[in-house]
Amino acid sequence: MFKKLFGVFSQDIGIDLGTANTLVYVREKGIVLNEPSVVAINQKTKQVLAIGEEAKQMVGRTPAYITAVRPLSDGVISDFEITEQMLKYFIQKTAQGKFSFAPRPRVVIGVPYGVTEVERRAVEEAAMNAGAREVYLIEEPLAAAIGARIPVQDAKGNMIVDIGGGTTEVAVISLGGVVTSRSLRIAGDEMDEDIVDFARDNFNLLLGGKTAEEIKIVIGSAIELEKRLSYPMRGRDLVSGLPKEIVVDDEVVCLAISKSVRTIVDAIKSTIEEAPPELVADIIEKGIVLAGGGAQLRGLDRIISEATQTKVYVADDPLTVVVRGTGVVIEDIDNLRHVLLSSTL
Repeated sequence: MFKKLFGVFSQDIGIDLGTANTLVYVREKGIVLNEPSVVAINQKTKQVLAIGEEAKQMVGRTPAYITAVRPLSDGVISDFEITEQMLKYFIQKTAQGKFSFAPRPRVVIGVPYGVTEVERRAVEEAAMNAGAREVYLIEEPLAAAIGARIPVQDAKGNMIVDIGGGTTEVAVISLGGVVTSRSLRIAGDEMDEDIVDFARDNFNLLLGGKTAEEIKIVIGSAIELEKRLSYPMRGRDLVSGLPKEIVVDDEVVCLAISKSVRTIVDAIKSTIEEAPPELVADIIEKGIVLAGGGAQLRGLDRIISEATQTKVYVADDPLTVVVRGTGVVIEDIDNLRHVLLSSTL
């Protein structure tokens, strides 16, 4: 009775709760929110000062008593209370404009494949405490495949590689389930750290994480490009302690992130090796689909294609495929319950 009443005054939503960004899909509206998974906190008062884009602007620029933190690490909750406040903020923000004085939506959330029962329970409890009336979880590779419009229900093998901020999810999917998979804690954030380490070791230059991410986006590449790209690398000189700027090209970034790229490629090859021969034949025919922000890295599709001897495609708008997948489920949840994980609550 009460659930039906709440359903009249609130909207069902799908959430891609990512390490780097959180995206929200509202039923019958589409994607309404895409903000960084960052929260700024006043350590003196323990008060939350900002969430999302406003908080990200503070990263590396705050006084000592204000910290801008990411409450998710490697795709799972590392700070329960802050995650709860962040979810509550996003749920209330998407409810604006509806009569929802107290929004109580049904929520579908994408989680990394292979998360533990404890980690799943943490996500469910955080969402319930943030205002959800029902919480459903879906594995991110399955959500990404659904969002990329791959026919996951068919008795055919489909391969998806979802490279996010904290995790890389590699999965072979058939008949609406994951057959073989790998979940790596190596993704976009690790590449940023690679660039920071490379600048420190080779140029005695200390970079901020945000600067490293910007360099990766502007000139990052998994292979050497025919047309050179360059960009200024700005930070603190570790010898003099003074500001320093050097101009680097894509070859430097390619070298810096090569280890992480190689690890992702090896995980893809290992997943294919474990798949049944019939599904491998389907993958050869259909190819591998790349999703997530990391799929936009220049040349990554080529290097994976060469390593696997298979066609590789980048999904349309790869940043949003997981949240679009949760959206497909939330639009037809009664017929797609079988793709959801069982509740731990």
